[in-house]
Amino acid sequence: MHEHIAEAVKEPDVVAVPPGAICLRFETMKIYSALGAVRHLLDTGQITPGDTLVDSSSGIYAHALALACHRYGMKCHIVGSTTVDRTLRVQLEILGATLEQVRPSKNLRLDQNLRVRRIAELLREKPDYHWMRQYHDSIHYLGYRDVADLVQKEVPDGPLSLVGAVGTGASTGAIATCLREAGRDVNLVGIQPFGSVTFGAEHVQDPDMIIAGIGSSIPFDNVRQELYDRVHWVNFDYAMSGAVELLRASGIFAGLSAGAAYLATLAERERDDSRTYVFIAADTGHRYVDSAYANHAQAHGLGSMRPHEVTSCADLSHPWSAMPWPPPQDEITHSYAESAALLAETAR
Repeated sequence: MHEHIAEAVKEPDVVAVPPGAICLRFETMKIYSALGAVRHLLDTGQITPGDTLVDSSSGIYAHALALACHRYGMKCHIVGSTTVDRTLRVQLEILGATLEQVRPSKNLRLDQNLRVRRIAELLREKPDYHWMRQYHDSIHYLGYRDVADLVQKEVPDGPLSLVGAVGTGASTGAIATCLREAGRDVNLVGIQPFGSVTFGAEHVQDPDMIIAGIGSSIPFDNVRQELYDRVHWVNFDYAMSGAVELLRASGIFAGLSAGAAYLATLAERERDDSRTYVFIAADTGHRYVDSAYANHAQAHGLGSMRPHEVTSCADLSHPWSAMPWPPPQDEITHSYAESAALLAETAR
């Protein structure tokens, strides 16, 4: 018996997906991150029960942190994106968390910068708040060791490719790191949206892809680029099509990042079928019903979707590009440096 619903909800389903892949299907994966981080902060005396924990979120982490705070007797305040829908807002309210949403924006960079600036204002107003810094504090790696242990138990021995959204870097980065430390041969494939600075795609915009959880307009310290072996950039239309095809092929109803990871998994398996492929479905598809699944009649078929293989970020293009990582040293972009300066200023 679980002591709290957070422990029950976090457990993923391990599902075989044809032809020969494995899906880690989570209801909400970031509960691992939030629970692990809050436990560590309590154990080390950095916070005490009753303190207020605050962070920015596009939705999934807000729910995870609210549950972790409920579990450990903390207060929770979220600075949220406009993607936080009514269903989540009501849950947060009942769980005792407070939510403030930044003004509407169809621009990922503006949305994330507004949230980061608001966090800075809050910390000046409420210096006793503890900023969880899900984008920048490595404590968010800690909870994912349990996922790596599950993969070791469930996935047959041998070379493995882990495919999943990069996002804050904590999930895929932590799982791959723990597996490698255990001696597993792991190839890590990251999923990114166009427009994200994390792996140098800020010059190729995709206004429909407002999914802050898989990319970023500002640099995240928790992204350790050296951990990744391949990167795929997938636009909204193809991520939606991948999610529809994943549901059709397996019955798995998951978010757009899972659709993109499914496409990348199939493409990587065509390149090298000597590995076992495990891809991550980090959340369910419920919040994408109107924006994506309702348009399933316009989804592209699997046979028509192939990645554009590139060797430079300068060559990235819609609808889907892929390349080995790392690229040449001259791939470092000016906008990434500018964003890093903004982050440093905000952190002060």
